[in-house]
Amino acid sequence: MKIGIVGLGLIGGSLAKCIKRYTDNQVLGIDINEESMTMAHMSGAIDGELTAENMSDCRLIMIAIPPVALVKWVEDNAKNMKGTLLIDMCGVKRSICDKLHAVAAENGFSYLGGHPMAGREVSGFANATVDLFKGASMILTPDERTDILMLDLAKHLFMAIGFDSITFTTPDEHDRIIAYTSQLAHITSSAYIKSPTAQKHMGFSAGSYRDLTRVAKLDEKLWTELFLENSDYLTGELRQLVDNLNEYLTALEAKDADKLVRLLRDGRELKLTAGGD
Repeated sequence: MKIGIVGLGLIGGSLAKCIKRYTDNQVLGIDINEESMTMAHMSGAIDGELTAENMSDCRLIMIAIPPVALVKWVEDNAKNMKGTLLIDMCGVKRSICDKLHAVAAENGFSYLGGHPMAGREVSGFANATVDLFKGASMILTPDERTDILMLDLAKHLFMAIGFDSITFTTPDEHDRIIAYTSQLAHITSSAYIKSPTAQKHMGFSAGSYRDLTRVAKLDEKLWTELFLENSDYLTGELRQLVDNLNEYLTALEAKDADKLVRLLRDGRELKLTAGGD
């Protein structure tokens, strides 16, 4: 089948490379960056350009661009996607899903919200890889409007290109949890690196410093959009983190060893309960 990909950055470019490597599908792609288009053509990640004329030939179109541009692109091209399944790869879901479900219903195509739980601290097609999604979870947000056959098509494709599991959720639950697991981590990393001591870390840092500062190398314009689209849940998580940090600060200022031991023990035990790497 023909698959269209809108946005050939890290996520879209990796999707294109994976589809070409692990399936026999044809990939049509489009990106506003001419260099990305050239690299995608030269590397064999796409078979041709996705255009208004050939969109309806695609059984599936995946879009991996920032939220505001994503909604506008879909609205501008909705009339060309009749009969197609559109899946967005956006890191927020409530605002995107509400708008795109309405556009899909008006224009005769299917829509499914998605979010690949994979990424790197770098961006662009040059950093796209065929193993980006290996072992990762693909989040999907089906509801009563979802075509079961289209959902099955999407599930099989994502498993074929390396995802380890499919996680089903609602747009609201997605945004609530992602505020903590992803967005708060990026804010924390960005704030942590701003200490003047960071300029003197050479020879004094190891894994913990690398882990905590890695995602400070973010795309500030993209993440600003994501943060603002999810500001209600994110501000709640940020307030909770500030409150937690203040407990440690209070214990240190008071030289309260018992309280500090308790705080550290609670954190260790919660990590064991929560699991993860």
